[in-house]
Amino acid sequence: MKKLHFAAIAVVLAASNTAFAGGGEGLGVGGEAQINGLVGPSVNYDTGKFHAGGLLAFRDLPGDNNTTLGIGGRFFWHLHSTASADFSIGGQLGLIHGPDNVPVTNDNINELYLEPAFQIRAFITPNVALSFTGGLSIGLADADGIGLTSQVTGAAGVHYYFF
Repeated sequence: MKKLHFAAIAVVLAASNTAFAGGGEGLGVGGEAQINGLVGPSVNYDTGKFHAGGLLAFRDLPGDNNTTLGIGGRFFWHLHSTASADFSIGGQLGLIHGPDNVPVTNDNINELYLEPAFQIRAFITPNVALSFTGGLSIGLADADGIGLTSQVTGAAGVHYYFF
């Protein structure tokens, strides 16, 4: 009887398709946030050893001279992978074009952010990944300051991979 149970378990395990992190290899679409606050729909391309992608953000609130446009790019190298998650290091670059926060000038500014970071992705199914990013956000160009953060709400994403 034990041989029958073992054989049944072996057949089920052989027929199952295990999800591997980076196993979302291919093109992924979803949404993501950068540490600097840039949030929008995004596209990732995963090769298994690394993933790269970009996002586009647009916001036009009521009123004059308040349209904000943002673009961002990311590259993460997979340092460690398990059956359903990976840990990566890399970085992001974000550009935000929008109104200056000084009401008297009514000018537009271009904020540029460089973000060395780490990212953890958890594959909740073989082709759906949740991502959590933490790191250092360095304000360049019109952006001033520096911030060290790993807020999940400020830097999270989800992607569906077509493979």
